[in-house]
Amino acid sequence: MEKKSSLRAIHLLKGWGGILTGRSPLMSIEITRECPLSCPGCYAYGDNHIGGESNLRDLSDFKGDELVDRVVDLIRRYRPLHVSLVGGEPMMRHRELETMIPRITALGTFVMLVTSAVIPIPKRWMKFKDFRVTISVDGLPEHHDVRRKPATYERILRNIAGCDVNVHWTITRPMMERDGYVEEYIRFWSERPEVNFIWVSTYSPQRGEDTAEMLRPEHYHRLIGVVPELRRRYPKFLFNEGIARTLLAPPRDPDDCIFSKMSVNYTADLRTRVEPCIFGGDPDCSRCGCAISSALHWIGHRKVAGPLTVGHLVRGSVRVGKFAANFRPGVREALRWERNLAAATVRPDKLVQIVSPYREPGNAAEEGS
Repeated sequence: MEKKSSLRAIHLLKGWGGILTGRSPLMSIEITRECPLSCPGCYAYGDNHIGGESNLRDLSDFKGDELVDRVVDLIRRYRPLHVSLVGGEPMMRHRELETMIPRITALGTFVMLVTSAVIPIPKRWMKFKDFRVTISVDGLPEHHDVRRKPATYERILRNIAGCDVNVHWTITRPMMERDGYVEEYIRFWSERPEVNFIWVSTYSPQRGEDTAEMLRPEHYHRLIGVVPELRRRYPKFLFNEGIARTLLAPPRDPDDCIFSKMSVNYTADLRTRVEPCIFGGDPDCSRCGCAISSALHWIGHRKVAGPLTVGHLVRGSVRVGKFAANFRPGVREALRWERNLAAATVRPDKLVQIVSPYREPGNAAEEGS
């Protein structure tokens, strides 16, 4: 199967043009509250994901044509370069996605569907233009099959057969306790013909969290140490040493995070925004391991000319976009950059956590729901 790139140069130019006219280039929509999984550490079902007043499970969501029309209307309003359709488990709405995806791409927006692959992915979707499937596989079977059942390795491999997918891995502490674990994972998925690229995040906690999911400093250093050789040996592995080192010095807060400022995020009622970033709640930015945030933060420090960096260009473009939005009715109220993101966070009082045999004595961990 011919591999297709996720974004082309024309998309990036359109995205920059959107920033200059006051629009957010990235968007994430939780299209359903439903999910057959009960993953420990899942931020989407944390009690503070959408501010603490309600939980994703408590929201009203939509089905059928109403869901399709409402999502497409959001895309028309924001006109993003790229939208991630997430959940819950978005494939719970696979019938709606059949119509929704081509309607969104017809508007010029690239679609990424993020799924556990617990439900078969139709091969015919691989013919959709400007579309990519990313499957979440959190570790080797010894960890993944426990954490993410019923989306086990056996089921995933069956449900992606004949498709073209990316793989995303969120690394947690137990996975860094064994030498060779990272390469074993990268090698397995690199050898799968269905896999286009592999990208990784590390577990991103909320402030005040103390769980078995969280990496310690030595784990970050160990990961950074193996990345250059793995990148050389496995071309599908989209993680370089520069991005890895960003894990040691991530964005200071949401206002310092390019990804947070460039992405507008909606939950399943399609009215409530997830703030200050896709994690919601009160993320501990000093421990952020988000792959996209890390990559954009690294790119933001790349020099363009002399002392001028990509980050300078982004901030300058945002200022131009803010000014331009004053003259475009309907744009300012949708503008992503008007809020003080760092001040918008809420301290958590309940977290989705996991009890693990790797937990140190004295750690306060609660059973994930």
